[in-house]
Amino acid sequence: MSVESAIPVPAASGPGPLRTPPLVTGGAPLLGHAWNLVRDPLGFLAELRDHGDLVRIRLGPKTAYAVCDPELVGALLKRPEYIVGGPLWDTLEVLLGKGVATSNGKLHRRQRRMMQPAFRPERIAAYAKVMEEEARATAARWRPGETVDVGAEMFRTAVRIVSRSLLEVDSIPEKADRIADSLHTVFEGLYRRMVLSVGPLYRVPTPANRRFENALADLHALVDEIIAERRAAGPGGPGDLLAELLRARDESGAPLADQEIHDHVVSLVVAGAENVASTLSWTFHLLTEHPDQERKLVEEVNSVAGDRAITFADLGDLPHTRNVITEAMRIRPAAWIFTRRSVAETDLGGYRIPADADIVYSVYAMQRDPRSFERHLEFDPDRWIPERAADIPEFAMMPFSVGNRKCPGDHFSMAELALILGTVAPKWRLERVPETDTGTRVGITLHPKRLVLRVMPR
Repeated sequence: MSVESAIPVPAASGPGPLRTPPLVTGGAPLLGHAWNLVRDPLGFLAELRDHGDLVRIRLGPKTAYAVCDPELVGALLKRPEYIVGGPLWDTLEVLLGKGVATSNGKLHRRQRRMMQPAFRPERIAAYAKVMEEEARATAARWRPGETVDVGAEMFRTAVRIVSRSLLEVDSIPEKADRIADSLHTVFEGLYRRMVLSVGPLYRVPTPANRRFENALADLHALVDEIIAERRAAGPGGPGDLLAELLRARDESGAPLADQEIHDHVVSLVVAGAENVASTLSWTFHLLTEHPDQERKLVEEVNSVAGDRAITFADLGDLPHTRNVITEAMRIRPAAWIFTRRSVAETDLGGYRIPADADIVYSVYAMQRDPRSFERHLEFDPDRWIPERAADIPEFAMMPFSVGNRKCPGDHFSMAELALILGTVAPKWRLERVPETDTGTRVGITLHPKRLVLRVMPR
């Protein structure tokens, strides 16, 4: 589904002196463009390419480099001179520690090799049983005519799926709900800590800071309890992620320390829950605005499954359902801003990037760019029919990233998204109510502010 190419992206524009990227004007005193990233981040990032394919912005006293051209972003992600780092990952380390999402180099390669067995096709087919159960349970909880907070429902469902699939311990059903509550509070506080690097203010015991710290501590304590419970039971049994980590050995043959296992678990649960919940929320919202696409999706599912609920075996026969999900991820991506850090002075597309520079790129801006997408703000799932998708530029659509940072759980997530959407949509028609606010809540990920919908049986 990603438009990653097997042909390497050129790193430089050819011989000649390197250019200095243009500096974007504006910004606030002292804060620079960090103020823009707090006040209107999506609008600010969407306009950056009008200033150039690679530009400089000011984040407080620091200069950062914003890459706006898809080809240059592809080069950035595939070259070893640029590592995971910068304001986003510095902030996320508070939550994710030194797990696979935040590590680099040899450590990252070793961690990915340990993770990969848990995401083999045969394992995903086994996890699908949990996905099917949770999707049906969600659809069965609702009652005709009631209003449902769809964002909260999708988040809880996603947490339960990733927890039950990858962390099989007896207490996981109860712990999954507590994980969902803690993660919701933590994510609310992370974005401002990324763009406003004023660490001392976050140590002031305000109610918001106390809620953040308490939720973060509870999340880490829950993960430690899960690891201790599984270690006490022995590492044998199902081939879920936690079993693979408990069986893994480092270069010396020693088992992994609990802290490393802890960081891996947090990374996978956070990514698997937050991104899936956001994507589903936006997808249901978009379908309420485009009843023709909703009708086409329901007809496709019913033509394949009839009166029964869909299963993992049906997913290959649901191309429009996949295209709806892909288009929702394009126009309303969950993860929307990323950062990297240069390890040496480099040449990126003929521009000079100094050593230890913070680099920013936004898939939200790239995936809504009229230079890459015809009718760029229109929700059009048919743009992903193969003959039309062939016209989309390389790297203009990267829902799971590319290169050695590509999400190891991409097939897991796509199966989960399709099973939940394909189970709920044929059973319930969702309608907006006055309490609905589909404005964008900006955090580390993007969500509708308040997606309250009335559920009506079909």
